[in-house]
Amino acid sequence: MDRIRVLVVDDSAVMRGIMSRIINAQPDMTVAAVASDPLVAMERLRTAPPDVIALDVEMPRMDGLQFLARLMQWRPTPVVMVSSLTAQGAETTLRALELGAVDFVAKPLLAGGREFEDYAQEVAEKLRAAAGARVGRRPGGAAAAGTPKPRQGAAGGGSRDQVIVIGASTGGVEALREVLVPLPCGMPPILVAQHMPAGFTRSFAQRLDALCQVEVKEGEDGEPLRRGHAYIAPGGRHLELCARAGKLEARLTQEPPVNRHRPSVDTLFRSAAQAAAARCIGVMLSGMGADGADAMLELRRRGARNIAQDEASCVVYGMPKQAVAAGAVHELLPLREIPSRLIELCLANG
Repeated sequence: MDRIRVLVVDDSAVMRGIMSRIINAQPDMTVAAVASDPLVAMERLRTAPPDVIALDVEMPRMDGLQFLARLMQWRPTPVVMVSSLTAQGAETTLRALELGAVDFVAKPLLAGGREFEDYAQEVAEKLRAAAGARVGRRPGGAAAAGTPKPRQGAAGGGSRDQVIVIGASTGGVEALREVLVPLPCGMPPILVAQHMPAGFTRSFAQRLDALCQVEVKEGEDGEPLRRGHAYIAPGGRHLELCARAGKLEARLTQEPPVNRHRPSVDTLFRSAAQAAAARCIGVMLSGMGADGADAMLELRRRGARNIAQDEASCVVYGMPKQAVAAGAVHELLPLREIPSRLIELCLANG
């Protein structure tokens, strides 16, 4: 079996060495080439074409975003960004995902032992998933944004209100934008578990909020849920749905990771099955792994209506595939059809 060929692009010799060590230690991967900046990377693409690129952002002569934009027009290739855990790093990384990057991994705060092993496993898994991802040309290197309509007042939650819960991972950042932007401001509360580390979800929520008719924000512990609002699970914390005195509210916890994730889709969906049952609509978007599949089945058994993104429109058809295999999904839909279907389901149920 051919090994996955990885091009490492980073101006730091230390980081090139770390990434090469991780990649070459995998039985199914090899470093095809390394490059100290994007101009060298372009030559490496010609002489040693890779299956996936690990790309730094801040580099001399051309930054990672400029290179990514050109790459997605010239030779679309799966890219995993290597990002710093800063506010500026979060903004840059989210822009990279808009430009066509498949996923990102934070630069390590390197220690040794178990911490490095965990980091190496994360890097390998993301490169492996990205190598099999669907990428295509992005005209002009820009994502379509759209212009939000003026917002109207949204009513408070109630005992009979519906609620929508959404799970996503790799490829989910752009999939969530495609789902949320068309939704009108009168939608039921929407809770989202997107696999993303602490420090990134606030910027993510703010970027979505600038585009959407629904108001998008990070969820807060004990916050009453309101119509016309979408709540993003903060990185590093689980988001749960709970019912208190007949009203729905958000709950945040720092319980251990579930399926190696915090926030976990499984945690959100199981809480929704308990708190909302048949009043819930579950949605599974692009992502690697199986997080949330069994919990989505629990939602279905309690009367919820479940939708999953189809394989052709997924960047990584992992989580939706596992949900389908578990028998949890009522409808498998192309991404572009999910917003209108959500609207139909909400209208049908008042």
